[in-house]
Amino acid sequence: MHRRVAIIGGGAAAAALLGELLESQPPQPLRLDWYTGDGVPARGVAYATRSDRHLLNVRAASMSMFAGKPQGFLDFAQKDDPSVAGTDFLPRRRYGDYLEAEVARATALGKMRGHDLRLVPFAADAVVPENDGVTVFRGEDSSRVDAAVLALGAMPPQPLPCVGAGALASGRYVVDPWPLLAAPPAEAPARVVVIGLGLTAADVLLELAARWPATRFTAISRHGLLPEPHLRATAVPSGDGAELVEAMRDAPEIRRWVQLLREAIAQEDDWRSTVDSLRPHVAALWAALPLEQRSRFLRHARWAWERVRHRMPPPQHAALAALEREGRLQRVRGHVQAIAVDGDGLRLELCPHGGGPLHALHAGLAVQATGMDFDVANTPHPLMRQLVVNRHVLPDPLGLGCRATPQGRLLHAGGAWPRLFAIGSLLRGTLWECTAMPEIRQQARIVARQLLAG
Repeated sequence: MHRRVAIIGGGAAAAALLGELLESQPPQPLRLDWYTGDGVPARGVAYATRSDRHLLNVRAASMSMFAGKPQGFLDFAQKDDPSVAGTDFLPRRRYGDYLEAEVARATALGKMRGHDLRLVPFAADAVVPENDGVTVFRGEDSSRVDAAVLALGAMPPQPLPCVGAGALASGRYVVDPWPLLAAPPAEAPARVVVIGLGLTAADVLLELAARWPATRFTAISRHGLLPEPHLRATAVPSGDGAELVEAMRDAPEIRRWVQLLREAIAQEDDWRSTVDSLRPHVAALWAALPLEQRSRFLRHARWAWERVRHRMPPPQHAALAALEREGRLQRVRGHVQAIAVDGDGLRLELCPHGGGPLHALHAGLAVQATGMDFDVANTPHPLMRQLVVNRHVLPDPLGLGCRATPQGRLLHAGGAWPRLFAIGSLLRGTLWECTAMPEIRQQARIVARQLLAG
């Protein structure tokens, strides 16, 4: 058993692992060092928002923090509002409240069981893993622990290559939308361009449209399509998808998989049933896919999969449709080729989808909302840079986090570290599905069992 463990990261994944460990009853009590960074512990970026327009894209009944307590979040929400149903898509701020409450409860329980939790409200600066332990550095201080778990979330977003230095310096190009959404400027621009059309873009559009009722928006993406909406009522798959999964395992090739999915969907009343039946098998299917086929998927099929897999809550979908009907939102297909300062605004050069002459767009503000960044090889994140430069971890060859075992042990040139683990976004290249709470809570249980087994 690893008695002293460092958990590095302050978001939901770290909180889920912390809860699993604090609720455990090993032969000897644990000492846990939790490096939370400068945010509110447990909330991270995802659940720090205070806007009721930012909704969970998973129904309340499926958002428990613990694998062993499937109704946890629903029970929490219904204490305040008995009318909440398991099928509801609740504000993310309520889930942040739940995470904080669960951490407080687990901390009190852990104290009763003799566990010692040391909350470190700073980021770790460096981690040095060895076969017999891990050293964690913060400033001039260092701590030796039996094991460490990286629960860092996605990497900080980086500006797109097409953005000019002047546009970045002007403050009119926003790389990270969340500080903007927390405190938008009082002076509203006449037009805002949003680059991206995924779930983050939906949050940006709905929040800014409400704050700036006279502003018009243009949203640009490769295909100009929003995520598909969830059904208002839950849909149960007609089968377990076993036949489809077996056929996909027999032919690990993207073109063949697309064909098999289309055939399976044609036999269902709603395509969502087919997609949802695959969810428990995604990690195994991804593991069976050769590297070249993974690369092909990222180039050609990722956008389509993300649209149907990470669906939008129906209220958000309806609100965006209303913005389009009002003429306040226009969706554009294409690629942004260049962004530069133009007077008191920005000029964006857009290449239409399918080619053709460049088209110029003018905006008072441009917001990058292209989703999570998993590329640890090219990140400015200080801790990940230290780990990569010192070759303590190996970047995924496709820019999807770190190389690791399916159980979360991080890899280096000599194999898997026995005492350095990851959970959440860093496992994108290993598991593919690793960022939603249903997957995170399973990862937390798996890593906790390994830590307790030693």
